[in-house]
Amino acid sequence: MIQVSVYYPSSEGSTFDHDYYRNTHVPLVQKAWNPVSTMVEKGVNGPHVAAVHVTFASMDAFNAAMGSPLTGDVMTDVANYTNIAPVMQISEIVG
Repeated sequence: MIQVSVYYPSSEGSTFDHDYYRNTHVPLVQKAWNPVSTMVEKGVNGPHVAAVHVTFASMDAFNAAMGSPLTGDVMTDVANYTNIAPVMQISEIVG
């Protein structure tokens, strides 16, 4: 299993619309990429205001998802909820 985590680091002047993210952006991600699972986090204490963890069956499944015709829409939509440059981590789930 592959987990793709996208983190949104907090910084001075950063903005983040959690409602839009949860109700509009993440459903777009799910439609575009059809992941095994998706988990959304709202930061309470720490360096990130939010994160999403999207699980795929394999690296091949992740790569296929990135080739979706809707991937461009997912990337363009980021400007609708934040001015933060997201940070992505791709991990193999080992336990």
